[in-house]
Formats: sequence, structure tokens, C-alpha cells
Amino acid sequence: MDQPGFDYHIDIPGTTLFDGKQAMKGYALNKMCYAFNKEENRNAFKADEEAFMEQYGLNNTQKQAVRDRNVLAMIEAGGNIYYLAKLAGIFKLSVQDVGGQQTGMTTEEFQQHLLDQA
Repeated sequence: MDQPGFDYHIDIPGTTLFDGKQAMKGYALNKMCYAFNKEENRNAFKADEEAFMEQYGLNNTQKQAVRDRNVLAMIEAGGNIYYLAKLAGIFKLSVQDVGGQQTGMTTEEFQQHLLDQA
């Protein structure tokens, strides 16, 4: 049971937990992704990714993760998957593409993994 003022951290190997510390770390990245709710911002990003990332103050780690289209690295850099989904959409990445990245599988391997679980 949670107690006020009690700080705890659950360690799940290979998992980046989105907590207050991660939220602070990823503020600029998440703010940028939130901006993609507006079509003009999506278009501005597509026109000049570097300038758009600079405008929102992404750090070098976050910028490189975006350049690499690496959602897992974006999560490690403080990205919230719900905001990152907006960015993944711009990159034409499906939920299964992202699932593959998160599990270290190709999209096809991840799709087969899902089918094998059915």
C-alpha cells in the first residue's frame, strides 16, 4: 500500500518505468509530441525535423532517438508511449512495429509471436 511521502521504485528488468523522474527527463520530447495534435505542427516537423526538435528543446539523446525512429530509445529518454504514438504515426510506424522494437523482434517476428499466443 502506498504511503504519503514514501518513495519506492519497482525494478522490472528491461523495462523503463514512466514515473515522475522520467516525466521530468522527457518533458521536452513529450511536449513536442503533444504538439502533433495540430496538423500544422505535424507538417512543420516533416518539413524540418531538426528545427522542430530544436524549437522544443530536445536534448541530443532525444534528438538521436527521433532521428533513428527508435521508440524504445525515446522511452528511455523520458518519452511517454501515449505521446510517442503521435510521433510513431508521423513515421508510419504501426503498433506492431513499435511492439517489435520493444521486444527486440522484427515486425514480422512480433506479428508471428502474437499469432502464436492466440
